[in-house]
Amino acid sequence: MKEQLARYIATDLLNESTRAIADDEDLLGSGLLDSLSVISLVHFIEQEAGIDIPAEDVTIEHFISLEAIDAYIRRRSP
Repeated sequence: MKEQLARYIATDLLNESTRAIADDEDLLGSGLLDSLSVISLVHFIEQEAGIDIPAEDVTIEHFISLEAIDAYIRRRSP
């Protein structure tokens, strides 16, 4: 899932298809993602992973990096 997330962030959110995103890169603090990007990412994850992400789970802790997002998805997946 991390590869799908990285590809989606680079191509769809950043419009930089050649941009590599490290697993531990700070997506929020670095400014790569803003609040609208996070909402788009949440929608992408819900569609791709088949899970619902409640608003209270959209936190820095869960969305700071690809590793954090992947761990969150694994915890939420049935």
